[in-house]
Amino acid sequence: MPIKVGVWRLGNDLKQVPFASMDKERRLEEALAKDISILSPGLMLIGCQVLTAYGTFLDMLAIDREGNLHVIELKRNRTPRDVVAQLLDYASWTQDLSYKQIAQIYSEKNGGNELEKAFAESFDTSLPEELNQSHELVVVASELDSSSERIIGYLSDNYGVPINAVFFRYFEDAGNEYLIRTWLVDPRQVEARASAAGRSKRRAPWNGRDFYVSLGDGLHRTWEDCVRYGFVSGGGGKWYTQTLDLLFPGARVFVNIPKTGYVGVGIVKGESVPVTEFKVQHNGAEIPVLEAPLKASGLAEHA
Repeated sequence: MPIKVGVWRLGNDLKQVPFASMDKERRLEEALAKDISILSPGLMLIGCQVLTAYGTFLDMLAIDREGNLHVIELKRNRTPRDVVAQLLDYASWTQDLSYKQIAQIYSEKNGGNELEKAFAESFDTSLPEELNQSHELVVVASELDSSSERIIGYLSDNYGVPINAVFFRYFEDAGNEYLIRTWLVDPRQVEARASAAGRSKRRAPWNGRDFYVSLGDGLHRTWEDCVRYGFVSGGGGKWYTQTLDLLFPGARVFVNIPKTGYVGVGIVKGESVPVTEFKVQHNGAEIPVLEAPLKASGLAEHA
């Protein structure tokens, strides 16, 4: 059972503020689309009205800091049976979404912007290499009926389905509008179930030594220069370079060129430094890399 809440206005006379239904559930969807943190501060919205492979439209798709997906469906005027069945159908589609597909959906729903950059800005960390290791299902309603509670509770308690419901109570006072959020199940319980389900999909734990490097091959860096002088690099802003600080002497880096594949592996010999300070061996002498013959003419850009 969700927690029952009440609101009282303090003053000379204590007065309870009555709740009311939102005039349109569309208003709730618009509020969530504008700021998904209303639902949970740990989410970033990927897109609304996402077209599935079945020709249906998922109301909202979000991602959390761990790279797990959250499938969000508004109840609207549908029966509990219909909305839960639809949510489970969406889950069957969502569970197989690849990194590339998720990034493509985000780009299509956000004016061509990059998922990786938006994720870093939202969570102040890089996007995990592997996404969608687990997912959670959420029914959103302006009011929650007892039938919905029973169905969701049954799936969650008896079969460990990572499903939850959240409903928003609406009230108006002195010309101001307010929303109060209440979860049916403690979100931490649902997260634990999702994590347990996702563990079966995950690979062996990271060994703490091996790193994946995505290396753009073009004007600003080329694989040919990297092999010749023994380095990897990133550029274009803090988001692209900050993860290089995670590397340490003795670590291994496996280099992947987008749309080409893995091209090499190397051992880290030193900590990351700005390109203006990096020196290489050339004709028996140690010189700044920017003074060495380079195929990538734009290596110094954003130095």
